[in-house]
Amino acid sequence: MPSNVVNSDVKYSIIMKPDRKLFTKAEWQIIASCRTPRQVQKFLRDMPYNFERNGETLISFRQVVKQKRAHCLEAALCAAVILEQHDYPPLLLSFESVDKLDHVIFVFKTKTGWGSVARSRDTGLHGRKPVFRTARDLAMSYFDPYVDYTGRITGYAVVDLNELGDFDWRFAAGHMWRVERYLIDYPHVPIVSSDKRYEKLLRRYTEFKARYPDRQVTYFDNKQTWM
Repeated sequence: MPSNVVNSDVKYSIIMKPDRKLFTKAEWQIIASCRTPRQVQKFLRDMPYNFERNGETLISFRQVVKQKRAHCLEAALCAAVILEQHDYPPLLLSFESVDKLDHVIFVFKTKTGWGSVARSRDTGLHGRKPVFRTARDLAMSYFDPYVDYTGRITGYAVVDLNELGDFDWRFAAGHMWRVERYLIDYPHVPIVSSDKRYEKLLRRYTEFKARYPDRQVTYFDNKQTWM
């Protein structure tokens, strides 16, 4: 395990990571060149976003490498596969939102705190530096950027992908709806927030988009923690 990676305060199972020979040459080149969460974040940010229109895809790391595109959950699974080879536990953090448009990120913990690797259509929902004391603090760093016309985080859960047993979430050729169902059904920790705070954020977002409809929202106070 890299010297900067520590055991998380979330329990996870220890399962033998896949042998190098199971990866294709192209896959291993990516793994070899992305040894840290920051490098994986850059790899995913440079990849085109998978703008699925009707929730029609959920592909594995192998298929992402072939198709060269990924949405948030596909990117989180990619990060888990890549960083697992560098001894990071395959942990995902799932967000619940009032509008049912949930978000999933890869999370990790080092000596300096919790961090994440993530891909999104929204700039504020990408990865975070490992500076957060707890997984909840990390999750709360996404609360403000999550607010758009309909979004509001109501809960989060840290999930160990090894709990899926022998299900192939790394190399599957088809769509992996079992992963999505597992995350949806997993017990989430409630996040209680004030209506006053939410309404202020919603008002600011609405006013910004009315003035700049084609611009990403980047006015948040915690940008120094973004990956």
